[in-house]
Order: sequence, then C-alpha cells, then structure tokens
Amino acid sequence: MEKRDELYAGKAKSVYQTDDADLLVLAFRNDTSAFDGKKVEQLDNKGAVNNQFNAFIMGKLKEAGIPTHFEKLLSPTEALVKRLDMIPVECVVRNVAAGSLCRRLGVEEGIDLDPPTFEMFLKNDALGDPMINEYHVRSFGWATDAQIEQMKALTFRVNDVLKALFMAGNMLLVDYKLEFGVFHGEITLGDEFSPDGCRLWDRDTREKLDKDRFRQGLGSVVESYQEVGRRLGITFEY
Repeated sequence: MEKRDELYAGKAKSVYQTDDADLLVLAFRNDTSAFDGKKVEQLDNKGAVNNQFNAFIMGKLKEAGIPTHFEKLLSPTEALVKRLDMIPVECVVRNVAAGSLCRRLGVEEGIDLDPPTFEMFLKNDALGDPMINEYHVRSFGWATDAQIEQMKALTFRVNDVLKALFMAGNMLLVDYKLEFGVFHGEITLGDEFSPDGCRLWDRDTREKLDKDRFRQGLGSVVESYQEVGRRLGITFEY
C-alpha cells in the first residue's frame, strides 16, 4: 500500500489517498479544537493517543458485528481505513444529560436518561452543526429511509457494546457522536471514536475524562485520555 497525496485536512485529522481506490490513510494530529474551531491548541501525544484509542474501540465494535471503516494501524498516529461515501449527519446518543442538551432544555447536568435519547445534527461547521430530524434528512436527500434506520440501529448497538465496556473500567459513557458512510452499498461506521467525540465520566466521582477538560479549561486533557485507555487495558506507543 502506497500513501499518496493529502485528500482532506479536518480540525484534528488528515486524510491521504493510497494506490488502492478503496483505502485511505487517516492521520491523527495533535491539533485540538472546540467551539467550531474558535479555541485551538496543540497537545503533545494527542494524535497518537486518539489513533490507538480509536483502533481499540473499532476492534471491539467489529467483534460485536458492527461494520466499521477501520482496517489496521499503520503507525502510532496513522491508520488504514476504507474509503466511504460519507453521509453528512452526526448521530448522537445521550445516556446522561450534559452539554448542549442541558443548554437547550434547561435541565440539570448529570440526570440519567432512561431511555437514552437519539439526536441528529447536520455536519456543517459553518452553520454550527445544527440539530435536524429525520424529515430533513429525507427531504434533502442526505440518506434514504433504510439508511436512516440502519444508522439509528447501529448507533444504539454501539451504545450497548460501549456502555458495558466503559462500565467495566468504572466509567460512564455519558454521550457520543457517530458518523456513517456507504462502502460498496453497506452503511458503515466511519470517522473515529475517541474522547474527542464522546463524554466519559468516572463512575464514582463523575470527574470528566474527555474533551470537556479542554472546552472548560480543566487541564490534563491528554493525561485523562491516557487514563481512560489505561482502564481499558490499552498500551500506547509514541
């Protein structure tokens, strides 16, 4: 496999073409951003931690029968992934009230949600990733009815797998976002799953172990990500 030209650079990852039209190289950088790119910093080792954390999680999801774009690790900061035709919709599950849900509904942070909520957001930084519903997705042709149902079903399957995984490490999976694409006609999980795209709290103290440490200026961002990995049994290389 030959790594070729950069195809796309996002806020924290870069994507490179390869000599295989079905495969891409996903490179995790140390860039860290919040509030739609208004707060940006470089954090040592963050790219390596997120890349290897994502590889571990994608492996667990694959074992559970969930189709993902992840193929294999190439280096501490790079992974080989399938090339998906991405759907511009973020699927969000919330198990505990936090973040924008509290601001929108005026509810207290930390309320357990039973059943968990499911929300969708348009992936568009310029618009602030606005909340949308299934009718928007259908009307604008972002996904078909069947694809919407598949994304929803897979998002809840991920919840079942990862809630138990993090609970075993004495952590609460508060909420998370997923992105999907199509690979040879099949809805497939893309992007990444790391503490950048979910909320994780210590089960006993409810200490925040995720990107909220960066958003809220709590410090020890990468150290908290490493602690989450340690509890899951991940050994990081740099």
